[in-house]
Amino acid sequence: MAEERTQRRLAAILAADVAGYSRLMSVDEEGTLKTLNLYRGVVTQLIEEHQGRVVSTAGDGLLAEFGSAVQAVRSAVAVQQALARRNADLGEARRMRFRIGINVGDVMVQGSDVLGDGVNIAARLQQMAAPGSILVSATVWEQVEGKLSFPCVHRGEQTVKNIARPVRTYRVDWEQPDMVGAGPSDLPALPAKPSIVVLPFTNMGGDPEQEYFADGISEDIITALSKSRWLFVIARNTSFVYKGKAVDIKQVGRDLGVRYVLEGSVRRAGNRVRITAQLIEAATGTHLWSGRYDRDLADIFAVQDEITENVVGAIEPELLQIERQRAAHKSPENMDVWDHYARGLWRLFQFDAEGDLRAEQHMRRAIEIDPSSALGHMGLARVLNVRIWWGWSETLDADWRAAYAAARRAIELDDRDPHTHYASTWSHLLRRDHESALAEAQKAIDLTPNFALAYFVLGATRVFLGRFDQASDPIQRAMRLSPHEPLAFSSYRFRALAQYHQGHYEEGAKLARAGIGVRPHHLLYRALAACYGQLGRAEEARAALAEMQRLQPKNAESLWELTNPYVDPAHRAHFIEGLRKAGLPE
Repeated sequence: MAEERTQRRLAAILAADVAGYSRLMSVDEEGTLKTLNLYRGVVTQLIEEHQGRVVSTAGDGLLAEFGSAVQAVRSAVAVQQALARRNADLGEARRMRFRIGINVGDVMVQGSDVLGDGVNIAARLQQMAAPGSILVSATVWEQVEGKLSFPCVHRGEQTVKNIARPVRTYRVDWEQPDMVGAGPSDLPALPAKPSIVVLPFTNMGGDPEQEYFADGISEDIITALSKSRWLFVIARNTSFVYKGKAVDIKQVGRDLGVRYVLEGSVRRAGNRVRITAQLIEAATGTHLWSGRYDRDLADIFAVQDEITENVVGAIEPELLQIERQRAAHKSPENMDVWDHYARGLWRLFQFDAEGDLRAEQHMRRAIEIDPSSALGHMGLARVLNVRIWWGWSETLDADWRAAYAAARRAIELDDRDPHTHYASTWSHLLRRDHESALAEAQKAIDLTPNFALAYFVLGATRVFLGRFDQASDPIQRAMRLSPHEPLAFSSYRFRALAQYHQGHYEEGAKLARAGIGVRPHHLLYRALAACYGQLGRAEEARAALAEMQRLQPKNAESLWELTNPYVDPAHRAHFIEGLRKAGLPE
């Protein structure tokens, strides 16, 4: 057989391995191998999303090749962030931390293998890296300087085995918080990375029935932008607070802590549509980019992609190199499916029982039109989950089973849509399958790191798992990404529960009251009553119980049992203890 030809090329090489792998295996072989396989799958996915190629996976190690140093470092940061989030759900002794080294150099390529000093230096950097850290060479630093939001800290020159000259090294400080420049006021600080809010596009046609169409355009742009890991995107439910209002762009930027605002309009007439959009620098009101699109309706999805590409290009041109992950099922032949899905979401976000029923009708119609589309199934799961958790369901058992089946089918049809995994998380909680719920929430965040609701459900899942000290961070992140989220009242509830179960009853009561200020709800009054009961504040406890009983549905107790799936019966008993002290009868 002819000898395989060796080629040379310049490449960015990423080397990674597990710190303390032998110790982990000595403690729990099967558990360690299960975690390694899970984490390796996450790492591989993130490498591929950043245009990298996994070259080899031997033992606990991994080697990958990139055509761009920037993408290699971004991939490494995304890996460490994703694994740190997962490690928070493991005991300290079981946490698996990767060491990562990155180098840019000339490599030899034989088939699928890469060889040479460029690879060797990356491997040596990985060996010198601390657990959970990223160490890069000077050649990498020179390529990424000024192109990333994470600082690189000079670590000096290192003598590397079998390499003649010292290697200048830098540590990527990926654990630095996103927020910078916090001022003296309560206004949110600007994130370190580019940040944007997409205001709801204005329906210029005047036809109320086309409101859903304009809303759908706005939401799809938000979804597409959110798929960029290097862009801070305000969630849909917060941006839609400004719907129908005359806004001061500068004030919006200050209120939400964003650098850019995208606004626009939609005019639909028959089979034609005109979309205008303009990107504005919030601090100055300067128009950075604008576009107008006149298209046949069948071309609407291409128009949405075009708008998104231009917006992202105006903020950071290099993001155009990242593989675009668009919202699923955007093809003209599926127009009716998308139409019903968009209408269903529009109804759902009215947040009342009647709107929920109307939303269900639209989702079921979308499924009838195309049973193989994940949109309708995912939308149906979300509608039924909202019905259960908000207390509108009169057939709890049937609704949660239907929600679970719809979420499962949606994932079978489209495993890459983060909303399917978000919907599945709530359904798994209702089934008391907490580990699956946790995995689904993490998957949703992996797919869309700016997905506020995924962080919210991750925090809620940790509450029921009894990981109270780790529950608040993701919920607070969700509230930062979507500060005007209609579900904010529920975020306060879960934060209040986390504080309650740690014995911080005063803080729990404060959070419950804050949630009630957003939207009075019987579950918030239930949490408030339990906190007051533990604090011995009898009069306030009785008042909270009275409000709870006034607002709660007829099936409140069975609803509470279903939607509070504590793993540890002691935690459930602890909460009931507070209610009994507040005066709730046996």
